[in-house]
Amino acid sequence: MNKTLEKIVLNWVPKGSKVIDLGCGDGSLLRVLDDKKSVTGYGVENDPVKINLCIKNGVSVIQQDIDSGIQEYKNMGFDLAIMASSIQCLKKPKDALENILKVANECVITLPNFGNWELRSGLFAGKMPSSDRLPAKWYETKNIHLCTIADFEELCDSNGYNIKNRIYLNRHGKSSWITDLLPNFFAAEAIYLIGK
Repeated sequence: MNKTLEKIVLNWVPKGSKVIDLGCGDGSLLRVLDDKKSVTGYGVENDPVKINLCIKNGVSVIQQDIDSGIQEYKNMGFDLAIMASSIQCLKKPKDALENILKVANECVITLPNFGNWELRSGLFAGKMPSSDRLPAKWYETKNIHLCTIADFEELCDSNGYNIKNRIYLNRHGKSSWITDLLPNFFAAEAIYLIGK
């Protein structure tokens, strides 16, 4: 996770809260949250290499495929769930979002914006686009449900999810007046704080 995203998430996470990071990678975000916010954190990850890195980082981690369900965490009293740059990799992102909000009161979701002008220009040139946020070639990508900011916000609206906060970042990881004015066109990534 880049430093800008880390800083935003740190601002949104209450001190001492109970956090579950779905698709936690190497556990570095949970490590930072524990160090700076004294959270009780748990990671869920499917990649054995990343699980070993979590353990080396001192992060409690469970090996599980998020697509197969996270219902068993429903009654564990999580204040916040985090899914950073993973929702587009899931087979059923709509179901996952619904389940995440059953597991925790709020969730932080980050996602690459497929509506960004650079990606649009790639499509216009007749090629499957790539960017810093979506670097893999089409035949190697884990991203199976790419969406735009407008698509994701429509999903939240149509399902009654409350977008409590949102920040749009350009390709340099910065928020600016232009990304706020026309996020679907200029933002490379979006970060949301969502509740029911």
